[in-house]
Amino acid sequence: MKRLGSTAVSPDGRWLAYSVTSVDLAGNSKTSQLHLRLIAGGQAIDAAVTQPGDSGLEFSPDNRRILFLSDRSGSPQVWIAAFDPATGATSDPHKLTSISTGAGNAIWSPDGHSVLFTSFVYPDCPAITPTDGGSGVPADGSSSVGWGAGDNCNARKDAALADSPVKARIFTHLLFRHWDHFTGQKRSHLFLASIPDGALRDLTPHQANDVPPFSLEGSGCGCAFSPDAKQIAYTVKDVPVPAISTNSDIFTLDLTNSEAKAVKVSTAPGGDFSPAYSPDGKYLAWRSQARAGYESDRFRLVLMDRKTKAIRDLLPRFDRWVDEFAWEPDSKHLAFVAGNQGNESLYSIGIDGGDLRRFNNIQGDWSGIHPGPLLAHGNERIIGSLMTVQSPPEAVLADLGQAADTTRPYTPIPITHLNTALLAQLDLAPMEPFWFTARDGVRLEGFILKPPHFDPARRYPVKFLIHGGPQGAWDQSWSYRWNPELFAASGYVVVMVNPRGSTGYGQAIIDGVNGDWGGKPYTDLMTGLNYAEQHFPYIDKTRECALGASYGGYMANWILGHTHRFRCIVTHDGMFNPESAYGSTDELWFNEWEFRGKPWDYYGKPDAQNPYRRWAPSLYARNFKTPTLVVHGQLDYRLDVSEGFQLFTTLQRLGVPSKMLYFPDEGHWVLKPQNSRLWWKTVNDWVDQWVGHGTAE
Repeated sequence: MKRLGSTAVSPDGRWLAYSVTSVDLAGNSKTSQLHLRLIAGGQAIDAAVTQPGDSGLEFSPDNRRILFLSDRSGSPQVWIAAFDPATGATSDPHKLTSISTGAGNAIWSPDGHSVLFTSFVYPDCPAITPTDGGSGVPADGSSSVGWGAGDNCNARKDAALADSPVKARIFTHLLFRHWDHFTGQKRSHLFLASIPDGALRDLTPHQANDVPPFSLEGSGCGCAFSPDAKQIAYTVKDVPVPAISTNSDIFTLDLTNSEAKAVKVSTAPGGDFSPAYSPDGKYLAWRSQARAGYESDRFRLVLMDRKTKAIRDLLPRFDRWVDEFAWEPDSKHLAFVAGNQGNESLYSIGIDGGDLRRFNNIQGDWSGIHPGPLLAHGNERIIGSLMTVQSPPEAVLADLGQAADTTRPYTPIPITHLNTALLAQLDLAPMEPFWFTARDGVRLEGFILKPPHFDPARRYPVKFLIHGGPQGAWDQSWSYRWNPELFAASGYVVVMVNPRGSTGYGQAIIDGVNGDWGGKPYTDLMTGLNYAEQHFPYIDKTRECALGASYGGYMANWILGHTHRFRCIVTHDGMFNPESAYGSTDELWFNEWEFRGKPWDYYGKPDAQNPYRRWAPSLYARNFKTPTLVVHGQLDYRLDVSEGFQLFTTLQRLGVPSKMLYFPDEGHWVLKPQNSRLWWKTVNDWVDQWVGHGTAE
């Protein structure tokens, strides 16, 4: 399948730029390609000046140029080309930057005179400035103002590291590794490149922490220009020990004064992210969390008056996460996306906190939203990516006037058609919701998905999927890793339950997992499955397999010691021993919040008072009987591979039928195409072996 990537809309609202990733299974690789398409219709065209692998296309404010990222010169750099808005033709590509450490996450300044981008540099090297007076020459032989002592220092350090036969590392701080890589000595900094000479200025010189901080959502540079191009806002986690804190802050920097210092404008003790100026320049908005140390606190939408510096929560009574937002052209409204009962729904809110609208008659998960000019009949419009469990993301256009009409369903207008022909050949069932009552009376939601060629008169085996997070949810999303349609394809009914800890149902439900990992979330899952067995007669409750990854892997391990109702279990990158996981993880704030402290805080106390032991699957090993497939990656630094090894060793010594699928070259996710194919084959074969080959009775 073709995979839609980042999108951008031209200033006149006529053109959509988007990247498409294609998978080469034989070559075990993925390649992106940039495309342009008239939003009003017409055929997609490749951006002629770009090459496969180029990315990050952005339109200039004057709509006459584009920038993009390319490594055609040997390292990723910012390139600029001419753009004809009448025809979509592009021409005259030329490289703007030649920084030895490469460039990423580039955006235009509103006046079109400069570009903001990120690069990983050594903070102890001299700052790179337009007057950097060194005599170095880039490896590709080109010249660039700013190539001098600072960049020479970075180039020398990189070369020395690559050439050294010694690969040992010395650590002096925590967060020495993160997710799937060792952090090393380099940090992401923000740079300003002037046009046309490419003169560089490090805007965050000697910053010891990444700008922006790491984000699973891939939120670009985490930065924004003010409309007059005189100021930027950016996000940095400016704390002494990043491994134990969730506190990131919004800083602003005056670009008109080279001696100006960054000013912190956010005040929340939790995380602050995604700054964006209003088009009229009066306001700065961002996403904010109020509680320190809790990465899953409610993401609020806050607004700062740039004149008075007053900050206010635009949605004080809105009990959902604001996952992303964008200013509407009138500077009086913001569009945003929030998870809501199995969808990532589209909303709009006025800057006074009124006029909240939810476009809830559009089913699916929105992302990458771009509010745009009014439609011909005067309605607001928004362009974004939309997906469902039955269809991968496509770019669509929504008429918000029609979408606001809750008396009838509304289908946005497709702009891209990347997989239309392929999807037409497939029998993909919708995700059907059901609601049930938990043991303590709380109403929770689950979903059921039927196999192809479903016959209600027959009884089907079950794959019971458990989501990760734990602050996550099953919703109308397409996944290339845990795809409900593909799990169902071999003749299974798929059951998914959103237990305590799930997003999209209010913060109280989310907080319900804190300190209670094997408590209510476990009983919620079992109660939800009981409900499905009782209300859907085509389910064969004697042939069920439980599968989960990350927190879902933890829960699969917990299930292993607490019930024998399943024929088999698949546990991927799950926590087995919380005490050992604490000492081998990267983001310590997560474990310290979820388990209410550090392991030694509970030494000498009974296990019932110690969350690290009370909720430890490893302490229930004597109950393990269910055949279990263990999956883990060597490069998973969130949940170290030792967790998988401990579980597999325990299962083998107990004589429980078990198998381990070990990936030496994968992290928390299986991303390489051939590894992914092996994963699907191994997992589905394991379920077939113990449940009955996915055959209905």
